[in-house]
Amino acid sequence: MYTADIISFIAVAMVSTQSTSKMSAPIDLARVRSLFAQARQVASSDFLRREVAERMHDRLSLVKVAPRRVLDAGCGAGADLGPLQKDFPAAQIIGLDAAPGMIEAAKTPASSLKALNQILSRLLPAKAGVDLLCGDFGNTPFASNSVDLIWSNLALHWHPQPDRVFAEWRRLLRVDGLLMFSTFGPDTLREVRAAFADIDAQPHALPFVDMHDFGDQLVEAGFSTPVMDMEVITVTYHSAQALLADVRALGGNPLQTRRRGLLGRAAWLRLIAGLEAQRRPDGKLGLTFEVIYGHAFRPAPRVTAAGEAIIRFEPRRNGNT
Repeated sequence: MYTADIISFIAVAMVSTQSTSKMSAPIDLARVRSLFAQARQVASSDFLRREVAERMHDRLSLVKVAPRRVLDAGCGAGADLGPLQKDFPAAQIIGLDAAPGMIEAAKTPASSLKALNQILSRLLPAKAGVDLLCGDFGNTPFASNSVDLIWSNLALHWHPQPDRVFAEWRRLLRVDGLLMFSTFGPDTLREVRAAFADIDAQPHALPFVDMHDFGDQLVEAGFSTPVMDMEVITVTYHSAQALLADVRALGGNPLQTRRRGLLGRAAWLRLIAGLEAQRRPDGKLGLTFEVIYGHAFRPAPRVTAAGEAIIRFEPRRNGNT
């Protein structure tokens, strides 16, 4: 079970005066791919991704866009491909994920849309339908100015350099193209951190990036007035073992600085005791997820490729001169 909307607010990102070209954490990308190598390993936690995706769709419905090409960056097993195709039936939907196992799993929902794709290809002049590609969403093979909407659901926190990802996504987007993403914030898994703190000083969860830092990075990457909002979702469990199983299913620990090897029996018992000590008044164990949502547009360029300023003249309305 989960509760939501404990915290919710809107913030418009301001321009940062310092460069943020740094790692969010020493994430091992090869380790990330191995953690997501098999869809069944993470399937039990998909309820949270579906909940967040639904909330992203609610936000997307408030923005008027008619994309010709949509990129699902970090598509996982492809659960968002169908809803995106339903929202934008005339668009080409591209699912991109770095884990081959996820792309293989995404073929199932993609194939279920095959009949629709065939109908659309006959009715529409542009390429419509769903395509899949295995690759890094921070270094894509797509041409510049080739995508109208980038959608990324709970994937950005697995990349060590989100600022470079934002720069790549801006390169892909056409002018006035929309980026919409969700990711975890720093308060995520705080109960797990607290329990592990009694065992050793090694990091056992990602140090997720703060919402305001994401806003600064978006502006520095060249997006216009990004809008960020955040909410806390609390998932409850009857046992510590079930809680830890979901933590593993969400992706585990891909840090290069992670502890190697298994916990000993004594350490494992201390971990369970640390979680049990955090039981709520209703007798359940809570697991916190700080979910960050962001959207931003790629603005029209202000200078030409040669560095010359672009000045636009807009006619006055109401017949005034």
